[in-house]
Amino acid sequence: MKKVLTIAGSDCSGGAGIQADLKTMLANGCYGMSVITSLTAQNTTGVTSIEQVTPGFLAEQIDAVFEDIAPDAVKIGMVPDARLIEVIAERLKHFGACNIVTDPVMVATSGASLSDGGSIDMLVRELLPVSSLVTPNIPEAEALSGIRITSGEDKMEAAKIISDKGGCPVLVKGGHGSAGADDILFADGRFYEFPSRKIDNPNTHGTGCTLSSAIACNLAKGMSLPEAVETGKSYVTGAIAAMLDIGRGRGPLDHGYDIKTRYKN
Repeated sequence: MKKVLTIAGSDCSGGAGIQADLKTMLANGCYGMSVITSLTAQNTTGVTSIEQVTPGFLAEQIDAVFEDIAPDAVKIGMVPDARLIEVIAERLKHFGACNIVTDPVMVATSGASLSDGGSIDMLVRELLPVSSLVTPNIPEAEALSGIRITSGEDKMEAAKIISDKGGCPVLVKGGHGSAGADDILFADGRFYEFPSRKIDNPNTHGTGCTLSSAIACNLAKGMSLPEAVETGKSYVTGAIAAMLDIGRGRGPLDHGYDIKTRYKN
């Protein structure tokens, strides 16, 4: 069984973050491991609080994994602080990690900011050069490229700009677009298109985490990058199309009051 490590934040509701990553890895026949960058209090409706780990503890987690069970691939998700990005890049280079898929999580599906202002520069400077693939959605690709994306041609331009900056292949995801959900991969100087219809399903919390984890699993199994992307996209599209719904209870966020008033005692 291939081994895949996720370096990301924890989502207590289980829909995104390391919880979604580990579920995806198991579903794709891989042994999942996790290094936690931060704890979040969140659910499908929003993020109420974030507590990040220290750089030193983050490094200890990474060392513990690589010194015992060397991963065949690494997925990187939410990293809320530039110092943590620097630690991740340094330790991955130290261990010679391969098949690194970076999902530049900056904003949650609910709209909450998940990184600080200095993270983008550090991501481009330190993490993208060691990555095998970076998988921004449209808002993230706009932030990384500096251009507005409103068309397929814009996705291509943004992918090339990001690749030139970071020196790695880029998959610009189209799920945030108003029409289809077509993805564009730029790798080895050429473009690959992965067309897909947009599925009307409100339950998309964590789909970006799931896609990047599925791609990492496929790379660990020895697939080429385009094949890994195509297979991963098919997996996620199938999950969205299944229209499964576990139901949504009446929690504090649904009632519209400060979560601190509910748990002040």
